[in-house]
Amino acid sequence: MPSFDIVSKVDVQFLENAINVTKKEVANRFDFKDSVVNIDFIKKDNKINLEVSDDMKMRQLVEILINRANKQGISPQAFDQTKESYQSGKTVKQEILVKNGLKQDDAKKVTKMIKDSGLKVTTQIMDDILRVTGKKIDDLQEVIQLIKTTELEFPLQYENMRG
Repeated sequence: MPSFDIVSKVDVQFLENAINVTKKEVANRFDFKDSVVNIDFIKKDNKINLEVSDDMKMRQLVEILINRANKQGISPQAFDQTKESYQSGKTVKQEILVKNGLKQDDAKKVTKMIKDSGLKVTTQIMDDILRVTGKKIDDLQEVIQLIKTTELEFPLQYENMRG
């Protein structure tokens, strides 16, 4: 039976490329000249620590980072910016978490959406992957279209399509 997996993950290599491009761009920008700019990616915690001299530069830095990541194919929704920036001495710091893996609640939300659509497919939640199985590959493609046209707060990718 045809099937595919719905996942939510960020390619670490692409993320590192986006961070490096951001660092280069900031180093060459006049408005960041002679200011403190630190960008640290902590792989094991999946987070990016930013440090700049003021709030305005923080907003610009976050915008540059998200734009560069988007050009690398990483959805802006992959960045959790719920933690506010805070003053620390003479600098402003912010922690941005990178969402990696489909959470149970999100998987249940997608499953419910697929079931409510009436498409003849079955879904199975396997840790941080949602497997969708159907009798016809056309049904699976309809599921992908349904999900793509729905506004979700988390990025999704589709892989392992088997016919």
